[in-house]
Amino acid sequence: MIGIIFAMKEELDEFLKVLSSVEKEKVYDLVFYKSKLKDKDLILVESGIGKVNAARTTQVLIDKYDVDYIFNVGVAGGIVDSVNICDIVLGEKLVQHDFDLTAFNREKGDIPNVGKYIDSDSKLISICEKVKTKSKVFKGVIASGDIFCSEGWMSKKIATKFNALCVEMEGASIAQVCSLCKKPFLVIRSISDSPNKGNNKITYDEFLEDSSREVALYLEKIIGELD
Repeated sequence: MIGIIFAMKEELDEFLKVLSSVEKEKVYDLVFYKSKLKDKDLILVESGIGKVNAARTTQVLIDKYDVDYIFNVGVAGGIVDSVNICDIVLGEKLVQHDFDLTAFNREKGDIPNVGKYIDSDSKLISICEKVKTKSKVFKGVIASGDIFCSEGWMSKKIATKFNALCVEMEGASIAQVCSLCKKPFLVIRSISDSPNKGNNKITYDEFLEDSSREVALYLEKIIGELD
C-alpha cells in the first residue's frame, strides 16, 4: 500500500481528480481516503499545515495502515533563481531549517539521534527520474520550518545555509518520522511562489491550484512505475 500525505485540501483535491472511486475512513479527526490507481492500493490523507500536524499524521498512517511507501506531495516556495513557478523538486535530502541547538555547539538543523539531513529513498528517486513530465524537475535539498517564508532575505539565508532549492512547512518532519520507523519515503514539491524574485505579495494564491495539479499528475505517473 502507498501512503500519500498532503498538507492542504487544495493539494489533496487535485490528486482526487485522477481517481475513479474513493472510500473514506476517519481516524481521530483525520479523514483517510482509500482508492486504487493502476492496480496499486492507495491511502491518502490531509495532515494540516505545519511540522507537528505532518509528523502526527505520518505516525497515524504508519500505525494504522502499515504502508510500504510514503509520499508527501504539494507546493513549496522556490528559494534559488534556477527554480521557477510550477517546476518540481524531488527532496533528495530534507532538513528542518528552524531546528536550533547551536547553543549546544550543534549546527543549525542538526537533530540529536537523527542528524542534520535526512535522505529520501534512493529507489523512489530513481523511479521519479525516469518519469516524463512537462515540468522541469530538480533534485536536491528541501528545507522545512514552521514559518511561511515571504521575505527574500530569509529565503536566501535558508538557501545558502542548507544548499536548499525550496522551502515548505511539513516535509522534513514527515521524513524524520519515516526514517525512525524505517519506512521508505519521498517528498515531492511543485513551486507555487518565489520570494527571491520580488514577489513580496508572492504568487502563492495565484499558482496554488496549478502547482498542485502539476505535482498530482506527476505522482500519478510515478505510481504506475512502482512495484
